[in-house]
Order: sequence, then structure tokens, then C-alpha cells
Amino acid sequence: MTISMSSASVPIFVTMLGSLSKCLGKARAHAEAKKFDPNVLVTARLAPDMLPFKSQVQIACDSAKLCVARLSGVDAPVFEDNEASLPELEERIAKTLSWLESVPREKLDGTEEKQVSVPRRGKEPMQFAGEQYLKHFALPNFFFHVTTAYALLRHNGVDLGKADFLGGR
Repeated sequence: MTISMSSASVPIFVTMLGSLSKCLGKARAHAEAKKFDPNVLVTARLAPDMLPFKSQVQIACDSAKLCVARLSGVDAPVFEDNEASLPELEERIAKTLSWLESVPREKLDGTEEKQVSVPRRGKEPMQFAGEQYLKHFALPNFFFHVTTAYALLRHNGVDLGKADFLGGR
């Protein structure tokens, strides 16, 4: 049996965004227990030249929805990137999950050879066949941002472990 494009994309995005949402819930609980404003975490960075936590969550959501949109041909919702709190970031994840789960599997299956163009600032777009795009660009980019968000929370004392990262919804 072969792996389908739908099974290699949406369930992975859904599981990992569900895990990320649970990590945000743990972050709110941690801040409450330690008596600090949880929204301090929204602007946390691992290094001065890295994007803050909120951007990591926003980009993880965008990576998932844009991958599915590019492959399926279904228009993705546009989010304004104006989240300023953990609950707002959790809502963004929820909206992304809802949209991902609404895309019909048959729109994704069979897109292995579909030509995908990924725009870049000030450069020519990157060109991929669908399967190459999913495996070698979209999933690695998505995991980079989910992992960075996890690392930022862990670095700031939130009690997270591997099970939280892999746990899903």
C-alpha cells in the first residue's frame, strides 16, 4: 500500500498543532503558578536575531495551511498576525486545525507531481513537484517552527517533555 499525500500531511499537521496548543495551555498554567504575566512568553526569543514565540506559532500555522492549500488548490484563510496573547495564539491554532480538517482528502491525493511555487522575498520563487515540496520543504519548515516554539517554552521554565511534543490532541 502506498502512502497518500493526504495521510502524509493533514494528520501530521493536526497532531503537532494539537500538541502545540496543549503546550500553550501548560504555559498559561506555569505562569499562573509562578505568578507572572503569561503574555511575557509571547515575545520570548532564544536569540536576539530570532523571531519571537508568537511568530513561531503563527508561522507553524501558516506553514501547515499553505502547504495544504498549495497542494489541494483550496484557498487558505488569511490571518492578520495580530495575536498578542497566549489565548489568541491558541485561537489561531484552533482556526488552523478547523480549516485543515475541512479540506477533502481527495483534493490532496494524487498531487505528488503537481507543480508548486513558493514565493520568496526579493528572489525567484522556489519550484517543486508536490511530493518533493511536502517532504523536503513544507514538513521540515513546519517542524522547525513547532520545535522552536516548544524550545522557547521549555527554555522559559514550562514543564514540558517529549510526550508533550509528540502527544497530539
